[in-house]
Amino acid sequence: MTTAPPADIRHEAEDFLDTIAHEKHWSAKHLATRKETALAEIEKTGTWNLEYKELEHGARMAWRNNARCIGRLFWASLKVRDLRDMSDPDRINTALLEHLDYGTNGGKIQPLITIFAPSSPEGPAVRIWNHQLLGYAGYEQPDRTILGDPKNVTFTREAQKLGWQGAGTRFDLLPWIIQKRGESPRLYPAPKALEVPIEHPDFPWFAELGLRWYAVPILSDLVLRIGGINFPAAPFNGWYMGTEIGSRDLGDTGRYDALPAIADRMGLDRSRDSSLWKDRTLVELNAAVLHSYSKAGVRIVDHHRASSEFMDFVGREKKSGRLVSADWSWIVPPMSGSATPVFHKGWKDRALLPDYLTQPKAWVRF
Repeated sequence: MTTAPPADIRHEAEDFLDTIAHEKHWSAKHLATRKETALAEIEKTGTWNLEYKELEHGARMAWRNNARCIGRLFWASLKVRDLRDMSDPDRINTALLEHLDYGTNGGKIQPLITIFAPSSPEGPAVRIWNHQLLGYAGYEQPDRTILGDPKNVTFTREAQKLGWQGAGTRFDLLPWIIQKRGESPRLYPAPKALEVPIEHPDFPWFAELGLRWYAVPILSDLVLRIGGINFPAAPFNGWYMGTEIGSRDLGDTGRYDALPAIADRMGLDRSRDSSLWKDRTLVELNAAVLHSYSKAGVRIVDHHRASSEFMDFVGREKKSGRLVSADWSWIVPPMSGSATPVFHKGWKDRALLPDYLTQPKAWVRF
């Protein structure tokens, strides 16, 4: 994603200031002053500087607007760390370790964002290469099979080019790669992180499968856009919905593909799909994930509760006079979708701003 031209920045800055003025009950005089200051900065430099309260509310609005997130009921609780003065990779690495600690919070996951240096008219100041701060390596084997997480094969290769060597297991946490504009990317050791071994409340053999997952999902390659300003390094976390791990990360055929092994241990007939062996194993895998996180004291939400909370969010937004932006394919859970209230609604991605947006992979284009 490239930085918008000044004309677009002016439009987005004014629109954002109008919105925050309405929601925060600014006086007409204060709004006029902020607009005058912001537009003068844009005219002179091509960008503008948000005050902390504007940055904080803008980051919360971005979560509220994100069409792919089902957990937006708690948008106003997002804690915002303002590190916009920071673009040095070594300092960022330290700040990311702090974020991991604060966000994990001993298992009591708290929504948190850390915002580093914004883009200038010349482009991003700094990028974090990782899609999430935590993720497992994917090693391509001589027979073309993947050991670990197939999703991260390309990133694993990039890390290896920079000198990283993992232990070669199915669950090797990846290192961090941070790059400042005009410099070579820097590699940092894989962090120590809270992980949850997956076991089942009724099947003692389940633990023998060796499945595990990390406690907190921290998205780190999205660009936060507020008032026409891009923040290309702004790692953000909420907490997991169980099906993200059970149905997708561990269950998908293109990921850890755990269903066949579970079905065999359950003695199910895999010779035909009509036996519903996939459905039965998927339920047990998701039950195991919820059980394991609960036992470990790590915050997680099941897809039924998450769907109900999302409908509460929709109701609150309606009372506030705001439209809700939502992508049906992301909001409907990947298991038992029609058993949840979000399935039966027609959602529309309204592309509201501020928002967390995708950007090209850093190793493809910085």
